[in-house]
Amino acid sequence: MDMDKIDAAILSALTTNARLSQVELSTRVGLSPTAIARRQRALEESGLIRGYQAVLDLSRFGLATTVLVRITLDGQSDEALKAFEAGVVGCPSVVRCFLMSGSDDYVVIVLARDIEDFERIHRTELSRLPRVARIESSFALREVVNRAVPPAAFGKPRPRPPTKAAAQGA
Repeated sequence: MDMDKIDAAILSALTTNARLSQVELSTRVGLSPTAIARRQRALEESGLIRGYQAVLDLSRFGLATTVLVRITLDGQSDEALKAFEAGVVGCPSVVRCFLMSGSDDYVVIVLARDIEDFERIHRTELSRLPRVARIESSFALREVVNRAVPPAAFGKPRPRPPTKAAAQGA
């Protein structure tokens, strides 16, 4: 599906607030609610919109500790990758997993209640995954940015670092 500026504006608004009504979207985008509904349905049917979800305050569920776990396997064969990936899907504390380039094979994002809870997760989930040779963990101290989609995806300009002259007060 070819996406135009109006589709990009709809997607940009929905990534900020997926609960916007078609009336609210029409006001922001400048189309009728009927046209918005038609375009939104087309975006869903094309797969550009795969679904909608609520963003939860995980600390209210007691999950205040985010851990980035770097995992190296004992080999990079197709069998090793498939075995690990099948295992990590079943880990209830893992919220994201990425196959990586570089020295680590995977980066896994884990949510835990605290350090003691992460120790349990490490012992009962991560260390039991197939083909794992090494696990290194880093604890996030504070979340700075959490976006589902970068603003640049919709053509919004990226902030530029200050020039040398601006930094020097010129």
